[in-house]
Amino acid sequence: MQRFEEQEYDKRFDWGLWRKLFKYIKAFKKEMIILSIVMVGVGGIDAIFPMLTKEAVDRFVIPGKVDGLLGFGLIYGLLVVVQAVNVWALVTFAGKMETGISYNIRKVGFERLQELSFSYYDQTPVGWLMARMTSDIRRLGEVISWSLVDMVWGITMMIAMAGIMLYLDWKLALISLSVVPALGIVSIYFQKKILKAYRKVRKINSKITGSFNEGIMGARTTKTLVREEKNLHEFEDLTGQMRAASIRAAIFSALFLPIVLSFGSIGTGLALWYGGQAVFMEKISYGILVAFISYTVRFFEPISQLARIFAELQSAQASAERTLSMIGTEPEIQDRQDVLDIYGDSFKPKRENWPELRGDIAFENVTFAYKDGEKVLENFNLQIKAGQTIALVGETGAGKSTIVNLACRFYEPTAGRILIDGVDYQERSQRWLHENIGYVLQTPHLFSGTIKENIRYGRLDACELDIIRAAKLVNAHQFIMKLEKEYDTEIGEGGGNLSTGEKQLISFARAIIADPKIFVLDEATSSIDTEMEQIIQEAINQLLTGRTSFIIAHRLSTIRRADRILVLKDGKILEDGNHQELLQEKGYYYRLYTNQFMEESRMMY
Repeated sequence: MQRFEEQEYDKRFDWGLWRKLFKYIKAFKKEMIILSIVMVGVGGIDAIFPMLTKEAVDRFVIPGKVDGLLGFGLIYGLLVVVQAVNVWALVTFAGKMETGISYNIRKVGFERLQELSFSYYDQTPVGWLMARMTSDIRRLGEVISWSLVDMVWGITMMIAMAGIMLYLDWKLALISLSVVPALGIVSIYFQKKILKAYRKVRKINSKITGSFNEGIMGARTTKTLVREEKNLHEFEDLTGQMRAASIRAAIFSALFLPIVLSFGSIGTGLALWYGGQAVFMEKISYGILVAFISYTVRFFEPISQLARIFAELQSAQASAERTLSMIGTEPEIQDRQDVLDIYGDSFKPKRENWPELRGDIAFENVTFAYKDGEKVLENFNLQIKAGQTIALVGETGAGKSTIVNLACRFYEPTAGRILIDGVDYQERSQRWLHENIGYVLQTPHLFSGTIKENIRYGRLDACELDIIRAAKLVNAHQFIMKLEKEYDTEIGEGGGNLSTGEKQLISFARAIIADPKIFVLDEATSSIDTEMEQIIQEAINQLLTGRTSFIIAHRLSTIRRADRILVLKDGKILEDGNHQELLQEKGYYYRLYTNQFMEESRMMY
């Protein structure tokens, strides 16, 4: 399999990308309107305060009068109270939006992960997906709710202040704001640098998350291979790259803000220089000069905030690109619209229209190749009757798992077609087929929770009697009843509190409780001892009766009762028959079975 390489992103600030993200805030339309009003109010009131200072200087300080000071103080105090209420409202609603937006994006992302085909997971490491679903989405929630709110405040305040400055003295206003065009040029330069730096940070962060996942999942292998030191060095190398990239991004962001403040200081200096001369020549009042000094300082404060927000948006765009690329990935296997209209999709199935599945399966001239170009099957033909048990035997890469995965429609043929009950299975919905499949893997995966909950995953509407009946059918009831809390026993993450055989029996019960018409056992007894294999073999003999079944087995002793044994090599059927027939042919299966039987006999004695 080819090594996974993350898509590179090289666009500048992409408004189209942000428009796609804004659809996730539709549910918060009311909060957005309220926040916009609040932030316009905050920005407007902030712009009024220097005007009040001007009035205080011209009306009270310079003349040395106090007439009307009480009324002036009440107005000032009222604005302070209104501003306090505004700040409380913005914190409340912005916090609600941050949580809600993150929830909505994660929900859509998780739904898409459920829809994506096996091929996507073949190529995409778990760590990369975890980075998108956790840190990237959290970053987007923060930016959309807080940074954009601050942007509304900053723009409102700047427009209001610029308007007031032009109203007070347009010449002095233009002189004071003459540094803004130069600041714009500097901003464009830093935008490119910051975005590039943060893209690299997010990319390395995904690699670190992937490394965490591999380290945790492979902890036992690491210890048995004594790879602790090697793993540490590899992880140190990744975190070193992360530190270097983060420092570079932080340097650009840190340089940007002082530059903005420097331009602000120049603007204030120009206001003092020319404004001071105007006061001396009595062209403007002292109060106007005081207001201009306050405005030039305050005008560049929202610019510095906007610069910070812009830097954050650069960082968040890297997260948005990765998150939306995952959400926008189309499943490789999709039902046609006419099929969805009749049978429904994975989340809204129309079971009332589903035909009953009998279990006849036919491969007609099927060719299949994986995305990396490796061709596994070519013009492959196979007829399976309902209720037959088909065992697949062959060396690694012979095509055993590919045949099963194609029959289950986890993959689709590159050419040719597969029929279920005489109908091309692309004429039916994936959900219809998958609900009729019971699948037991070599390494069973159990979820955190109780034994009862894990068995019920196979059919969510199953009652307790159904759960017990399924457990008895697979010979799991006896060991479950010996546990302290029986069916309510917590099994721990991944079923860590149970043996491999016990986990396998629970996975059998989970698969059988849905009464599937097609059953798949993929090396289901290869990781257990001989005693447990006997228990499971008895369960298998009961489970497969009346169902179309596929058995992929390493231990040939587990497939002797199969109706047909297919011996595969390079995607082709070398031998086809039952156990006795193939032994009489004395071909590949005979040699394989004899060698394995002799080896097991030597191990016993």
